[in-house]
Amino acid sequence: MQLLKRTVFCGQVTNELLSTTVTLNGWVHRRRDHGGVIFVDLRDRSGLVQLVFDPSVNGTTAEAAHALRSEFVVAVQGTVVARSKEAINDKLSTGHIEVHITTLQILNKAAALPFQIDDEGAISEELRLKYRYLDLRRQNMHDNLKMRHEVIFAMRNYFHEQGFYEIETPILSKSTPGGARNFLVPSRSQPGSFYGLVESPQIYKQLLMVGGMERYFQIARCFRDEALRASRQPEFTQLDIEMAFIDEETIQTVCEGLYKILWKKFLNIELALPLKRYSFDDVFNRFGSDKPDMRFGLEIQDATAIFEKLELSFVKAAINAGGKAGCIVVKDQSFSRTDMDRWSDRVTKELGAKGLLWFKWREDGTIDSPVTKFLPADFLAQLQTVIPGLTKEDALFVVIGDYEDAWTVLGQLRLAFGRELRLIDNNSFELFWVTDFPMFEYDKESKKWVARHHQFTSPQAGWENQELKDVKARAYDLVCNGEELGGGSIRIHSAEVQSKIFDLLGMTREKAEEKFKFLLDAQTVGYPPEGGVAFGIDRLIMILTGTDAIRDVIAFPKTQNGSCLMMSSPSTVEDAQLRELQIKSTYIDPKAVAQKKAETTNAL
Repeated sequence: MQLLKRTVFCGQVTNELLSTTVTLNGWVHRRRDHGGVIFVDLRDRSGLVQLVFDPSVNGTTAEAAHALRSEFVVAVQGTVVARSKEAINDKLSTGHIEVHITTLQILNKAAALPFQIDDEGAISEELRLKYRYLDLRRQNMHDNLKMRHEVIFAMRNYFHEQGFYEIETPILSKSTPGGARNFLVPSRSQPGSFYGLVESPQIYKQLLMVGGMERYFQIARCFRDEALRASRQPEFTQLDIEMAFIDEETIQTVCEGLYKILWKKFLNIELALPLKRYSFDDVFNRFGSDKPDMRFGLEIQDATAIFEKLELSFVKAAINAGGKAGCIVVKDQSFSRTDMDRWSDRVTKELGAKGLLWFKWREDGTIDSPVTKFLPADFLAQLQTVIPGLTKEDALFVVIGDYEDAWTVLGQLRLAFGRELRLIDNNSFELFWVTDFPMFEYDKESKKWVARHHQFTSPQAGWENQELKDVKARAYDLVCNGEELGGGSIRIHSAEVQSKIFDLLGMTREKAEEKFKFLLDAQTVGYPPEGGVAFGIDRLIMILTGTDAIRDVIAFPKTQNGSCLMMSSPSTVEDAQLRELQIKSTYIDPKAVAQKKAETTNAL
């Protein structure tokens, strides 16, 4: 059978084609039998068009149409006809016409589906991922991937016009310390040796600047063996940018030009440039986060000066140990005692705090709190000296402890209030830069100082005479609605400074030479001042499409535990493959052990 080749896409059949003969290919979206006349909505990636199989037009074809079912793949040929007035569907671009079919080819049949393609109800994500090729036929998934293509196309156009080169860098690379955990790939040709799948093109793009490329970008595939969540995948795509002979303002201005285009093209929003800039210390102090959602208030306030006076042993102990009392004021809400207990449980069980103090005022003006009997009579007046605008109509939530820990909990509590109390305007977008990040942070687990960004980030001037906790980095993040769109920094271009930073991070000269000799050598042969930034494309598309799960904007994503339900990966491999790589697995499956033990017990 010779295929009836498409002459036009379904969504392009409009009034301009009236009375012409068209050939269409696609999937049967719906089928309706109206007393012998069969109506079919045919779907391809461009949209839907209504087909009419009428016995008076072609009896044989109309009879064959009785066999059609949802998701059959067909080719049809027919004449474009205007619909009657009462049959017009203004919701479709093709709603004013229909195609009266003369020829039908059934190219492939479809078995019963695990879910209906046009089902707008809830479909479990597990089912969607297992049958992803069916899920991709749904309109919202098609729209998401179409937007992804158009966003990346716009990015390439923009950077081409700005004089950048798009350059590919290796995916198989050297496994180096710092940053995220690498996926390892064994080398067959060099037994016992491994490649690391790159977590980002970071070092390569720096070396491109040494190579004189000056303006580089790449739509880069990256890999990180990390714990997953709704907005993180083990493999992801980022827009990677690097520029030589620039400062922070230069690269931020270039990036703002891109986002102005994207916001206008895809959201019809005019971004006001330059975007606002806030220091890390400022946003963390106000919001308990380095990527705050600024679409609503509930800023954190410091009430240490009041709470350190209270005769509460656990409060005094925490503050005397250097802790602080941070609080959030919630207005225009009526919380019951049950509500307060529920929020307390969430803070301790979900957010990891030791406790939550809460205060509200009864109708008679008295304080309602678990610690009411320890409060002075003028407690409200005292609070008002550090929390202007606090009234008896408000509820107060307080966390006391180490500043960073307490403020982080309050930041998460603030977000929970924003969502549950419907304080967030989901139709607004707040974009801004966060700057002046700490250069180092103390890792409590390893009990040593580590680079907050990465070890190639340049410290701000005067760092040599500062304590590690006070050193600021020439780093910056772009934030939107509580999500980090991306971040970057000005890089170290001095071999001397780079060696000093390695020393401060506890990396011996020998270790630095082993892992980064190529970079240290490059810094001695004319390394230009340079910097860059990387933006998560998956996360950006997630924001532009309005979904809250990154898996909705990736064609074939992994689950929360890194599995692909469709391909059943990761999976075991045959021993022959392992022998060829000179690798032996020492993993013992606990289920297999339990089964063998049970079999032995039964045999006895």
